Amino acid sequence: MHHNDAPNLDPRTDITDLYIFQNPDDPTKSILILNVNPEAPTHANAFDPQASYEFKIDTNGDFEAEIAFHVLFKSIDEEQQTATLYRATDAAARGTGPVGQIIIHNAPVSFTQEARITTEGQIRFFAGLRSEPFFADPTGFFNNLQWSGQDFWAGKNVFSIVLEVPNNTLGPRPEIGIWGRTMASVHGTLTPVNQMGRPGNNALRQGADTNTIPPAQQRKLFFSQYVATFKTFGYSETDANKLTLEWLPDILPFNYMNTAGYPNGRKLTDDIADNLVEILTQGRMRDDLVYPHTDYLTEFPYLGIPNKV
Repeated sequence: MHHNDAPNLDPRTDITDLYIFQNPDDPTKSILILNVNPEAPTHANAFDPQASYEFKIDTNGDFEAEIAFHVLFKSIDEEQQTATLYRATDAAARGTGPVGQIIIHNAPVSFTQEARITTEGQIRFFAGLRSEPFFADPTGFFNNLQWSGQDFWAGKNVFSIVLEVPNNTLGPRPEIGIWGRTMASVHGTLTPVNQMGRPGNNALRQGADTNTIPPAQQRKLFFSQYVATFKTFGYSETDANKLTLEWLPDILPFNYMNTAGYPNGRKLTDDIADNLVEILTQGRMRDDLVYPHTDYLTEFPYLGIPNKV
């Protein structure tokens, strides 16, 4: 389900969702979205200027980043904030913070309903307040799957980072894996505080710290925990092992030549909650009775205009 499951985390670096999908109007480009700050701007009114907001991309199946996009923000000044976008490759992609090549410098952040979009060559960038795209019935999930039909996130907002990039900037092969990561300053050092790949992973990990442990280490550390979790849902040992291999490490697979949605990347309208319901019930139930929002845009930055709060 939704990933804002860390109530003690600074909302500015609390990841809610990660999306990646082929540009519906141009198959040579992809859209990457990282959302943070649940119920914005109630708990935080700007991005963290000491944090690094990162898209990590595995291009060869080794669960390490070979390409990365990092976004860093300046401090808010007179209700204005700007962002700088970096692209790193090879060893630098496994680092954090201001590494790699600057792609976009001092892009304005949008704090109003107007979407302030920055374009540099074939890359478009947006950061700011947007309508919350996620939809689900968390009350039903915590009430033994007795659905209320109420979408808790309808009418709420998030802070979004949206990129449109040519597919070739994501790697030479169309099959990639992606995860989002936020790094915050802890005693002066950028330290991982949250990350997300596959949506719904937080409902399965049962204490496994996939929030901060690098994907390349997750199978070694958490494989048995995930197998045990799937077995509590009634899966056999064989099926539990197979599902664990799909869900660990916490990386979202994506083929940028493919128009399909989840589990090929994730579109805004993909019903992640229904997918999770099906897994939890071994297919006996497939619908939480909550459906996609109606305010998505058909053009960049695709997320709806912010709701009034």
